[in-house]
Amino acid sequence: MNLSIAPALSVQNVSLAYGEKLALDKVSFTVFSGDCLILLGPNGAGKSSLFSLITRLYDTREGSIDIAGLNLKRNSSKALARLGVVFQQSTLDMDLNVERNLLYHSDLHGLSRKLAKLRIQEELERQAMFDRRHERVRQLNGGHRRRVEIARALLHKPNLLLLDEPTVGLDMPSRKAIVEYVHQLSAEQNIAVLWATHLVDEIFKTDQLIVLHKGTIRFQGSVQQLLAKTATPTVADAFQHLTREGK
Repeated sequence: MNLSIAPALSVQNVSLAYGEKLALDKVSFTVFSGDCLILLGPNGAGKSSLFSLITRLYDTREGSIDIAGLNLKRNSSKALARLGVVFQQSTLDMDLNVERNLLYHSDLHGLSRKLAKLRIQEELERQAMFDRRHERVRQLNGGHRRRVEIARALLHKPNLLLLDEPTVGLDMPSRKAIVEYVHQLSAEQNIAVLWATHLVDEIFKTDQLIVLHKGTIRFQGSVQQLLAKTATPTVADAFQHLTREGK
């Protein structure tokens, strides 16, 4: 964790309501470069609502969000340009090949064609996908499509990578490969990662954790701190303890 620079993400006292239903209640946390922060919560915990605020699909009315030191409301375009996102639902064009999908994204971020092709090769080679760049996306299996989406999210060299349940629907080998790749990416490239999931087997012992339940943070800290606080032997047991009814 590098405290000498602005956090890759700072969320301070953020609340969100849908009518009278409170989806997020005074949520605060920070993510620094090189951190892999797991946002762990059951369905309906508020994970997607939080991601909708960070990506500005919804506007933040209560609290503040800064990305790489840029306030999301006051400097929206510049802040969002520091963000890479992999949504739960695929947003690739199924009828274009891998390279065309990535070039389109590069154009949106103003990369020159020469630089875009260099970065596309770099990101695809990291995931052993460069030889498949001319294949249409619909020819790829779910795991390989996710790899393309992660490559796309990294082309413009963001400070923060958001992953919203990226392994849902994938088989175990594909899930394992993506989990290991993202953790390696965070450690080696010093990129900040915020990973939303409800699957405890995607958590590494070195990760920082937030347990979110019914819009509130029930725990924030390391895996060891989580186990100590809940007096449980595993993350799964701790998760169940913190999110059971009545807690």
